[in-house]
Amino acid sequence: QVQLVESGGGLVQAGGSLRLSCAASGRTFSSYVMGWFRQAPGKGREFVAAISWNGANRNYADSVKGRFTISRNYATNTVYLQINSLKPEDTAVYHCAAALSLRNAASPGEYDYWGQGTQVTVSS
Repeated sequence: QVQLVESGGGLVQAGGSLRLSCAASGRTFSSYVMGWFRQAPGKGREFVAAISWNGANRNYADSVKGRFTISRNYATNTVYLQINSLKPEDTAVYHCAAALSLRNAASPGEYDYWGQGTQVTVSS
């Protein structure tokens, strides 16, 4: 069992930055692929970024490449999402997720555990 708790969201002006954190419980954190997804009002859950169990591979949605960076800290069992150059269309609830194994990191259905999410609101 893995529990995920996100933090770091807030209200920010366009062009600003935020760093989201996802604290994971459990001693097998290093075994999981970790992902970030977001969901805007009235829309489905959208893939944002993922990082492999060993941190060697990172995937990003085209809409966030060059602006978002995913990383993980094994000492603190935490995954981060650094968000720069925020745009109003980035407004959403951001969720982190964990998967022991998957074929498609961008598919929400392949993740085993989810956090409750943290709200990011970007004003223009």
